[in-house]
Amino acid sequence: MCRVLAYLGPEIPLEDLLLKPRNSLVNQTLDPERHPQLQLAGWGFGIWSEHLLKPDVPLIYRRPVAAFYDDNVEGIVPHLQVSTLLSHVRAADYDAGAVLADENCHPFCYTGTPWIVAQNGDLPHWKLLQRELLQHCRDEFLEQMTGTTDTEFLYVLLLSLLEGDSNEDVQRGFERLVELVVAAMATLDLGGLAKLKMALVRPGRIIGVNVGTGHHGETDPEGDWRELRKSGPGTDDYALSMLLEPMYLLMGRDFTHDDAAYGFDDCSEEEATSVIFASEPLTEEADDWLPLEFGEIVFLERVGGTVTREVRRLAT
Repeated sequence: MCRVLAYLGPEIPLEDLLLKPRNSLVNQTLDPERHPQLQLAGWGFGIWSEHLLKPDVPLIYRRPVAAFYDDNVEGIVPHLQVSTLLSHVRAADYDAGAVLADENCHPFCYTGTPWIVAQNGDLPHWKLLQRELLQHCRDEFLEQMTGTTDTEFLYVLLLSLLEGDSNEDVQRGFERLVELVVAAMATLDLGGLAKLKMALVRPGRIIGVNVGTGHHGETDPEGDWRELRKSGPGTDDYALSMLLEPMYLLMGRDFTHDDAAYGFDDCSEEEATSVIFASEPLTEEADDWLPLEFGEIVFLERVGGTVTREVRRLAT
């Protein structure tokens, strides 16, 4: 599985999010804390900033090399600041079918929608599942698909299912997406463990989803992810633990970074001005990070000078 990082709040240097934390997204390329696989198949980010010439249009950067090998990191990242960010490092199994190309790197960004997307997950048999799912996809989004990844196809499917941009519309879209995927799995007898840990981002909003199916296509698999993790990489229990583990949020105000600390000043949630949504905490001390449990969706929005958070259970 890949690693995802999103940010919402006052403008801060991009390097404070991607490079400086001890467990920064770029560091997770080589040494993720909660994932056994290296993230060597590419990386990218999408940002919005009032200092860009087109502040309402995301600046998208993607390259099919490991982030720590990208010679543009030191030349580009320190010169940018962001108010909304979605970034991603990509893991891919070592086989001839893993296509390393710009168009397979996240985040994905289409015309005709304000949303960009990145995923920490996997949809097995997705090319075969298209037999059942393509009928639900709109041509305006299918025509923009240029890559060969499950995430981009899920992006097409989700955009096709959205009836609006409200929280309720997006929640219904994700619930319908899972319903259609499960039905397609049953019809084609292709059930399997699917991880859909996604971040959907637009200026001033982050929507995070932690959902999927178990080994037999069930949407309510059971187990304690910490206990399952003890089985070790390569086992069915370990794979299930990666499905059931949380995503993470950190909320606060007045972002600070120095050699001893990284994060936000403590405050009540009502006073929070910033939020980070991530596959794993960026700090060694994770007590301040709030979990987004399996089966949940979180709506994060910057309203005025503060950030609001609403967590719901998905009906799947």
